[in-house]
Amino acid sequence: MFSTIAAWFSRTVMFGTVMMYGCVGETITERSGNLNLGIPGIMCIGGFAGFAGGYFYERAAGDSYNGLICVLLAVVSSFIAAMLVGLIYCFFTITLRANQNVTGLTITIFGVGLSKFLGTLVMGEQTTIVASRAHDTFSTRIPWLYENVPYLGELVFSYGFLVYLAIFVCVGASLFLFRTKTGLNLRAIGENPATADAAGINITRYKYLSICIGTGISGLGGLYYVLDYNRGMWVTENGIEALGWLAVALVIFTTWRPMNAIWGAILFGFLSWAYQFLPNLGVTIPNYAINLVQALPYVVTIFVLVIVSLRKKRENQAPQSLGLPYFREER
Repeated sequence: MFSTIAAWFSRTVMFGTVMMYGCVGETITERSGNLNLGIPGIMCIGGFAGFAGGYFYERAAGDSYNGLICVLLAVVSSFIAAMLVGLIYCFFTITLRANQNVTGLTITIFGVGLSKFLGTLVMGEQTTIVASRAHDTFSTRIPWLYENVPYLGELVFSYGFLVYLAIFVCVGASLFLFRTKTGLNLRAIGENPATADAAGINITRYKYLSICIGTGISGLGGLYYVLDYNRGMWVTENGIEALGWLAVALVIFTTWRPMNAIWGAILFGFLSWAYQFLPNLGVTIPNYAINLVQALPYVVTIFVLVIVSLRKKRENQAPQSLGLPYFREER
């Protein structure tokens, strides 16, 4: 029984970590008033760029391989690549005032396709390629705590550093948005950019910076998926893209609060893997109902959205200017 629960919880945390990065990145973006549906594609680009950084480094380094250098190269590559795609989104939606929904969906299609294309070029005729030493570095556990703390060691301390970094990012983003003047300015832009502009806040600068940083954080979710969750293997499947859409749904579920992403991502991961582990606990799921069970995270999101809409608390609603372009001349 414990081994099944431990395996379920472990898979839940790892699955949820990917969504956590995507959710926090998109939350920061949406707090500025921009809706970025390109997160799945951006996570794919970030995942490939980080994988390429780690894979090519370990091949070039040979016996001189250094784990710290590998981590830095992979993280920086992933973050910068995702930021560059976010910069493209900014140019179209802020500078050119293009439709945010169309731009975001286009970036998703572009990002997923480009990452698969580049992955195919790297793999050549191979079906998969593996950055094995990079995976070993990214998945290194906390040795003393994992081995010597009963039960909790396996449940809490058996993950790579990116899991704990994701929690730190959630806490840091929450403190930034709700405890700093800069975060207050950013939220003011998302609520009423005309008023914020009249108060002397540089709307364009805030939007560009928040979106680029948010997409960079989202890209780390793709990096974690490839180099830790997927055991360092790059394969041209739709795993990252699917989790990217779950991350977008998670933003609504968390009511645009980064701290809620911690338990929300774990809940989403728990529900996503219920179909596999419930039979081991004696709960039989008919074959025709498996897809319905896998859809539970979306069902829960819809339920929360309905509850939040009925309660009509302003603090639980989306930013008022979300998805709306800002024209200074119309103030």
